[in-house]
Amino acid sequence: MRWLLNLLTSTLGQKILMALTGLFLIMFLVVHLIGNLQLLHDDGGKAFNIYAEFMGNNPLIQIVSKVNFLLILIHAVWGIWLSIKNRKARGTVGYAITNKSSIWSSRNMGILGTLILVFLVVHIRHFYAEVHFFGGVDTITYGDDQVHNLYETVAFWFKKDWYVALYVVCMAALGFHLWHGFVSAFQTFGLNHVKYNPVINFVGKAYAVIVPALFAWIPIYMFFFD
Repeated sequence: MRWLLNLLTSTLGQKILMALTGLFLIMFLVVHLIGNLQLLHDDGGKAFNIYAEFMGNNPLIQIVSKVNFLLILIHAVWGIWLSIKNRKARGTVGYAITNKSSIWSSRNMGILGTLILVFLVVHIRHFYAEVHFFGGVDTITYGDDQVHNLYETVAFWFKKDWYVALYVVCMAALGFHLWHGFVSAFQTFGLNHVKYNPVINFVGKAYAVIVPALFAWIPIYMFFFD
């Protein structure tokens, strides 16, 4: 057990932990986006409600969901702690000198991560907690099946201009976070080769733009057109 503690407290171990949790969350974002895109169906929310009910009642998915929440917390808290630690270690002058050539997102991963974490707390409170803890979501019947009408809750919040603005700003922060984090995670595992770097960079940059943009488009569409 001591070797694990030594690994996690070492610089390499901290980078590995951030990379592992980051890659898991990258995969989770794709699954979550596929589900959220069901909101754009012109069916009064049926496709999204059925999807949400399946995800909320499948035991395996619920286990993965709990693990995901834990990984989000670890990734966010550890990332913020590392950012503070690195800033203190470098100092104001050293930080300015050593980072002139680095991109803005790589220098501000802690700030971006904090903004995303605050958004997640608000987002989980309004949706996940409302269903599982507060019982504030009505039900709707499709044939013989009665499911939570989570679409109604989503539509309610996506009609509030401040929430849509917050959502879009945080998706922009997520994009900047992924712009550096995606490629950095692969480099942590030694996948840094002149032959593969162009592909990893292209996929990483495309992911950092497309996924947050699609997430942001959903509340924009529902605010103006739904």
